[in-house]
Amino acid sequence: MNITQLFNIANLFVLPFWALMILLPNWKVTRRVMESYIPFVPLAGAYLYLFINSITPENAQALSNPQLADIARFFADEKAAATGWIHFLVMDLFVGRWIYWQGQKTGIWTIHSLALCLFAGPLGVLSHILTYWTTKTFFPSSEEKAATVVDKVISSSNT
Repeated sequence: MNITQLFNIANLFVLPFWALMILLPNWKVTRRVMESYIPFVPLAGAYLYLFINSITPENAQALSNPQLADIARFFADEKAAATGWIHFLVMDLFVGRWIYWQGQKTGIWTIHSLALCLFAGPLGVLSHILTYWTTKTFFPSSEEKAATVVDKVISSSNT
């Protein structure tokens, strides 16, 4: 298998997981699949393979004290670029999984954040943080409202 094939397979490999989280978030199969760390094992294996095969003594020295020009030269190599891309795929999927589980646990809407995370990981994280904050600040859940009412009743009875 050549680098291009590995790159293409890795890109296709992550899509079913994103589709499950975005399109079928409450399906029990989605929950079961996303509970597992198994989706990350093949990607991490591909990353390890590419990482080992893309590191040279010159690259290792350049990466040990990174300068932008050195990083640019490193990623100009096809193996290094594929390694970096698979790194993005693994980390974006891992963060997407975290966003998915936050939504499952809190009931906060995550579809937009997951879609952003798929295409631009850090923007998906920012979107989720803002959505979480907005939801908790302006739309507290009924149990939080009930707790607030109980707290007010208790504090007024103590005075």
